[in-house]
Amino acid sequence: VRSNEGGLGYREIAEAMTERGYKMNHSTARNVFLAAMEKIAFNVCDFYSCDTDHDNLKRVSSDPRFQSGILDVLKTI
Repeated sequence: VRSNEGGLGYREIAEAMTERGYKMNHSTARNVFLAAMEKIAFNVCDFYSCDTDHDNLKRVSSDPRFQSGILDVLKTI
């Protein structure tokens, strides 16, 4: 996933992590990223009293609009 915000794709993330001594492939980079997004999605859904079952969290966390919204929030911090 390469964003128009200048982000890296999963392959580039994996290569950067491997260069830093954390052996990683692009699938692992994707899984780690989506797991982090799912944790954030849980808290957001819980706060807004939305369904927090696994299927909904997976749907929300993998949505590019949600990921973009999280990026916007992180930029303001």
